[in-house]
Amino acid sequence: MEIRDAMLDVAARAKRAARSLASASGRARRKAVEDVAVLLEARKDAVTAANAKDVEAARAAGLDPAKLQRLTVTPKVLASMIQGCREVAALSDPVGEIESMWKRPNGMLVGRMRIPLGVVAMIYEARPNATVDAAVLCLMSGNACILRGGSEAFHSNAALCAIIQEALAGAGLPVDAVQVPETKDRQAVTELLKLNEYIDVVIPRGGESLIRAVAEQATMPVLKHFKGVCHIYVDRDADLDRAAEIVFNAKTQYPSACNALECLLVHQAVANELLPRVAGRLAPAGVRFKACPASLPLLGPSAEPAAEDDWGREYLDLVLAVRIVASMNEALEHIARFGSNHTEAILTNDHAKAMRFVREVDASLVLVNASTRFNDGNQLGLGAEIGISTSKLHAYGPMGLKELTSTKFVALGEGQVRE
Repeated sequence: MEIRDAMLDVAARAKRAARSLASASGRARRKAVEDVAVLLEARKDAVTAANAKDVEAARAAGLDPAKLQRLTVTPKVLASMIQGCREVAALSDPVGEIESMWKRPNGMLVGRMRIPLGVVAMIYEARPNATVDAAVLCLMSGNACILRGGSEAFHSNAALCAIIQEALAGAGLPVDAVQVPETKDRQAVTELLKLNEYIDVVIPRGGESLIRAVAEQATMPVLKHFKGVCHIYVDRDADLDRAAEIVFNAKTQYPSACNALECLLVHQAVANELLPRVAGRLAPAGVRFKACPASLPLLGPSAEPAAEDDWGREYLDLVLAVRIVASMNEALEHIARFGSNHTEAILTNDHAKAMRFVREVDASLVLVNASTRFNDGNQLGLGAEIGISTSKLHAYGPMGLKELTSTKFVALGEGQVRE
C-alpha cells in the first residue's frame, strides 16, 4: 500500500474509533488505562529489548546525547510510565461533565458540556515515554490518537502500542483508538497533515525545526510551542542561599528539557554576592556561562563574553546566559523581548513584586521562588501531559485531560419556541 493510502486508512480507522470511544463508559476507558499500567509491568522485558534495538542503532548512527537520553527507556523511565498511567486513571473523568448551567427568562436551561476533541495526531521525536503519556491521556479524555514518533524509537513505540492495544481490547474498546503507523517513511507525516477531515488537531513535540515544519504543513489546528527560552529573575529582595539552589536545579537537573533554565537575570544590588555562589555551584557540574560585561568577572573561568544572539537562545545543554539588570523593569523588558512564552520565574521575598511579575509576564507558567523545571503536567497535578502549548488557543501550558477536551452548549427546554 502506498504511504498516502496507508495514512488515509489509519486516519479513517481512527475517526471511526473516536466515535465509539466518545460514547464508551468512563469505567471502560479507566479500565483500559489501568490495564496499560499492569501490562507495562508484565511486559517490561519486551519493552526493554525493543528499546535496546533502537538505542544501539541510534548510538551507531551518532544520535546527539540529548536525544539519546530521551530515547532510552531506563528502569526509572519505565516506572515513571507505569506510575503516570495510574495517576491518570485516578483523575476524574471530564467527558460529559456539565461545567455550568443557567436559566434563561423563558425557562430554558443552558449549559456547557465537556466533549472529546476527536482524533489527535501527535508528531514527536525520540521519546518512547511520550507514547504512553499521550495514549492514556487521549483514552481517558475520550480521544482517538495517531502517534507518529521518530524513526529512532520505531521498535520501542511498536512494542508500547501493542501493549496499549491489548489493554483496549481487554476493556472492550476499539484497538484503532491508539495507532502507531507502521512505517519509518517521513512522507507519512506529510500525508497525515493533509487529512483534516479525519484528524481534529495535531500536536508536535520536539525540536523547533520539527514544530515549525508541522505548523507550516498542517491543514488542521496545531497546538505547539516552538522553543523554551526560560528565565529566572533574582530580585534584590531574594533569599540568595535559596536562589543558588533553585538556579542549580533549573539548569542542571535535566538540561535538555524545554523547561530548563536558559538565562539568569540578576538585580545589580545582589550580583556581587550571588554570582560567585552560582559559579561555585554550577561550574563543577559542567555549566559554562555566556556573560554580559558586568557579570563576566564575577563568574570565573567558566564564563565567556555573551554575543547578542546568546540572548533568546535555547541551549538545551549545560550553558547558561547571565545578565545583570538595574531594575525589575529591565528584567521584564528583557523577558518580553527574548522569552518564548514558556516558563518564567522570579525569586524574591517581596510579595508585591512577585504578584506584579505574575501579572505582567506572558508565559504558560509563571513561578515565584521555584525552579522552572516544574512546568510539567505531572508536576502540576495533571497526571501526565501530551505537551506544553505556548499558543493561547485552545490551551496555554501543559495539556492534560481537561485540555484534551472542548465544550459544547446544551439546552434543556420544555417546548419553548423563539418569538
